[in-house]
Amino acid sequence: MSGAPIASIAILGGGTAGWMTAAALSKALAPQGVAIALIESDAIGTIGVGEATIPTIHWFNQLIGLDEAAFMQATGATWKLGIEFRGWQGDGSAYFHPFGTYGLPGDAQMLPHRLIRAWNGGQAVDIEAVSLTTQLARAGVFARGSGDPRSLLSTLGHAYHFDAGLYAAFLRRMAEERGVRRHEGRVTAIDRDGETGFIRALTTERGERVAADLFIDCSGLTGLLIEGQMAAGFEDWSHWLPCDSAWAAPTAADPAAPLFTTATAAAAGWRWRIPLQHRVGNGYVFSSRFETTDAARDSLIAAIGTPTADPRLIRFTPGRRRRAWIGNVVAIGLASGFLEPLESTSIHLIQTGIGKLLSLFPRQDCAPLLAEQYNRVFAQEMEDVRDFLVLHYHFTQGRSEPLWQHCQATALPDSLAYKVEQFTSSGRLMLRGEELFRDASWFAVMTGQGLRAGDHNPMLDSMSDTENLRHLDAVKAAVAKSLAQLQAGRA
Repeated sequence: MSGAPIASIAILGGGTAGWMTAAALSKALAPQGVAIALIESDAIGTIGVGEATIPTIHWFNQLIGLDEAAFMQATGATWKLGIEFRGWQGDGSAYFHPFGTYGLPGDAQMLPHRLIRAWNGGQAVDIEAVSLTTQLARAGVFARGSGDPRSLLSTLGHAYHFDAGLYAAFLRRMAEERGVRRHEGRVTAIDRDGETGFIRALTTERGERVAADLFIDCSGLTGLLIEGQMAAGFEDWSHWLPCDSAWAAPTAADPAAPLFTTATAAAAGWRWRIPLQHRVGNGYVFSSRFETTDAARDSLIAAIGTPTADPRLIRFTPGRRRRAWIGNVVAIGLASGFLEPLESTSIHLIQTGIGKLLSLFPRQDCAPLLAEQYNRVFAQEMEDVRDFLVLHYHFTQGRSEPLWQHCQATALPDSLAYKVEQFTSSGRLMLRGEELFRDASWFAVMTGQGLRAGDHNPMLDSMSDTENLRHLDAVKAAVAKSLAQLQAGRA
């Protein structure tokens, strides 16, 4: 054990998490000559069934030097401008969570308060009409955001839908070109240091012994290293997020695929629809406490029609490891915890795990204070995302099924209850600077889920109600004009 630099890293598990980690670490550490190995078994399946992402993926793409055109072609990717939530306020209801800000450039903080003021004054201003991102999504028109802060296009954001298996294969090629060595086979033996408890080597069923200074656990929900060896412990969040299973099945490609993910509330959970170039990914996230596995499968097929492959069942427990970094083991991806894909955060949580590791990258002694900071930040981020998901479940209205009654009756986490109280009383969104979801996202979902603020920011009181409405009318006109110009540009 020493303060010498890390000379070797072993990643246990492939799939999206493993190969994202391999691609990022090889890009960052190859100049230092760090040896990186990845162990995976073709006999072990992966969870990925077709991923929807959020705009933070652009940071990761830049980090690893990904070529967007090549990536989209290789993974069957399509553009994503947001998420539409159907049926969460009763059958026939729908609202949109856009990847972009509301209003004009520079108006992101105050525009929600302008809407609140208008609504509380009895004016029925359409929230979608003041979001260029939403209008583009509804019209099926894609446009990139602009770096010019004066342009209305600067309010736009976008992400991607892609095939998770193809994405992992794409990243594998990048990683192997940078020197990552892949070892095939299940791990059958784990060598630990009797004094420090550090893992020293993994041995595969083929007899290959892979030694390393640092081990990254990307073994999925089982957490073979972080839980099986390091006994991290698990914090179960099922009382807030009762869904514990999902059926996933593809259907034929949709030639008129929308530029957004769809999340449709159902009897015991919700269904996703993710349009790719070569197929549509479908799934039903449900609670086995409120619907049997067979009934859930039948429900999914009834909704999507004949799938092009047999539906696949996924079991999970929502929550997180109590510690994601112990000794010389860091868990990334599902090995560190699981939050259902309602807001497409799975890829984000992988890449931020990688980012935290790079920021806190250790020496061979893996200083405990580095792990302590990693675990603190990781826990806070997971709890932030958890709260955003619970917001959807708890405030669903117009649904009388037992699952939804349970969610409505379950007390909120204190951190979420505080946000809700602040918003409903004053219209303020109390967010820390490092939170993933920002004002526009919280405002979109809170509003979509039926929450209403009782007051607006008094800074707006310097203008009259008429002037406030005039400003909103100007925003709507600017959004409509920009949409028409972009539509004309496609013709």
